[in-house]
Amino acid sequence: MDQIPLVDLGAQYHSLRDEMDAAIQGILDSTRFIGGPEIAGFEAEFAAYCEAAHCVGVSSGTSALTLALRACGIGPGDEVITCSNTFVATAEAIALVGATPVLVDATPTTGGMDARQTALAITGRTRALLPVHLYGHPADLDPLLDLCERYGLYLVEDAAQAHGARYRGRRVGSLGRVACFSFYPGKNLGAYGDAGAIVTNDPEIGEAVRMAADHGRTPGSKYEHSRVGGNDRMDALQAAVLRVKLRHLDGWNRRRREHAAHYDALLTGSAAAPLQPAGWAEPVYHLYIVQVPPQSRAGIQKCLGDAGIATGIHYPIPVHLQPAFADLGYRPGSLPVSEGLAESVLSLPMYAELRPDQVDAVSARLLSCLKDEGF
Repeated sequence: MDQIPLVDLGAQYHSLRDEMDAAIQGILDSTRFIGGPEIAGFEAEFAAYCEAAHCVGVSSGTSALTLALRACGIGPGDEVITCSNTFVATAEAIALVGATPVLVDATPTTGGMDARQTALAITGRTRALLPVHLYGHPADLDPLLDLCERYGLYLVEDAAQAHGARYRGRRVGSLGRVACFSFYPGKNLGAYGDAGAIVTNDPEIGEAVRMAADHGRTPGSKYEHSRVGGNDRMDALQAAVLRVKLRHLDGWNRRRREHAAHYDALLTGSAAAPLQPAGWAEPVYHLYIVQVPPQSRAGIQKCLGDAGIATGIHYPIPVHLQPAFADLGYRPGSLPVSEGLAESVLSLPMYAELRPDQVDAVSARLLSCLKDEGF
């Protein structure tokens, strides 16, 4: 069997070679590496794509989260509620602004943030809710937005894995006070290095992020700085790459959904149980996740790897059990759904250029591996 990677960025590049080479050469010819028309163009186009008024390009998804929280005035003494079943950067950004992450459990069907547990976790120190559109599936935002309205909280969307996903017909990124995206190369919309963005309908938050990302520079001035900021700007090369890719994103997402439906048809009813999308969601399948018997996951991964099929685990250690957050006081058993997912999830190859025969091959091998494990 041919090797089947988890993600194939080479296949994507070859499909875009002429467009991409021209865009990169344009930056090299112009020598406008910082700022300039490519940044402005991408920000306008991505804001429109997300159905939001403003976009600010920044240096990474983590920077986007940190800058967004600071723009909301969140800092020491504040609490921000988020999920434990996520990449560590979500909680890391809360800690980086001096606030305390409060971690809640996931829903077993989609792996997203549990709104009922979120409601129970709100205290007088809570300033924001930070749901994650995990694996490209939207979080259930309506009950979280209701909580924000009731308690006067910000809703900050972590949309790092969900470029183009829709919640009840609306693009993620347009629903909270501010949303944060990562353009890490492996994402549905990926740069050729680190990059990120915030989108918002709040002009004050947009301006605060823009200034903070550019050394607190006063708008229109080169050497006047109104506040202390940092160097968290997106560079023009990444903006040029992203402008090319944005034109293809909807088509790529459509093919990801087709691959997911194909996997579902082949695997549903087996011991490799796909996570189930909610009826109100249009996911974009940044990752295709199945749950396998925990005691057999390592053997299944090896069996697939022996056949040249790459897999991943997203994520093997929930945030509440990470050593970096030991001081929060969580223990094994604190968030059982997140812990159960960490022990059972397996990511299968998923990218737009994946062929149907490769989905067939992955699924057949997985079912064979399960049989070898006694399932």
